[in-house]
Amino acid sequence: MTSDSDETSRSPSPPRSPKRPLYFVQSPSRDSNDGYKSSSIQATPSCSSPTDSHSHTSSSRHSRTSSSTRFSGSLRGHRRKNIKGWRECDVIVEEGDYDDVYYDKGFLERCRTFLALLGFVLLFTIFCLSIWGASKPYKPRIKVKNFSVHNFHIGEGLDATGVPTKMLTANCSMKMSVYNPATFFGIHVSSTSVNLMYMQITGASGQLKKYYQPRKSRRTLLVSLKGDKVPLYGAGESLAESDRNGGVPMKLAFEVRTQGNLVGKLVRSKHSRRITCSVVIDSANLRFIKFTENWCTYH
Repeated sequence: MTSDSDETSRSPSPPRSPKRPLYFVQSPSRDSNDGYKSSSIQATPSCSSPTDSHSHTSSSRHSRTSSSTRFSGSLRGHRRKNIKGWRECDVIVEEGDYDDVYYDKGFLERCRTFLALLGFVLLFTIFCLSIWGASKPYKPRIKVKNFSVHNFHIGEGLDATGVPTKMLTANCSMKMSVYNPATFFGIHVSSTSVNLMYMQITGASGQLKKYYQPRKSRRTLLVSLKGDKVPLYGAGESLAESDRNGGVPMKLAFEVRTQGNLVGKLVRSKHSRRITCSVVIDSANLRFIKFTENWCTYH
């Protein structure tokens, strides 16, 4: 006698469903600080029966729900850390703005170039001022040595408009010396017109030719003064009277200018001397006049 259980065991079993492959659900670990370094892996077997499928489905849903809960919890914690703890995000955004970086580099380069040029100009200015200050004591020494009268005649004549007046004709020469005491530069020497004057009237004049004089050198110059039939107008009578009484008081007046180029034409050393000498000329006794220190003034 067979029991129902034996019959049930002997009855053919329904065909099994084919095995399904395992799959994995990955969720971020709660203990991970960055959410990427560690992860939990959960294996879920495949179901072989509807009951198993149902239980698998519920288990799967439970697993997904718990995984989602863990992941969202981890993400929320991750976001909180981003907001409160991680400030690297702002730094990364600033470093990504390469236009500002390039602009800062260009601005710094321009500042360096400007400072270098400013330093060079400052040093060059100090150098030029030092040389200019060192050249100031080296003033040229000028001395009028003598005066020679070759011709001095007072006569009657007509001026350019035909007015009769007394006329003066003079031919003279003046000798002077120039000494350059500078040890490191030469000088260019020139002068204004050298005038032989009676009151405010120029009876004869001459010009010193411009020349170059080396350092630590002395040079003697000869300047010729000439006047041809210079009208004297109202001063004619007093000049003739002085000549009859022993001599006509006259005056030599001129200015000597010197210039030394220290650094090309950028730095120059300039000096000038106004010279005035008194002289008495007698037309009846033309002579060589040697000047003493009291006869000339130098300003």
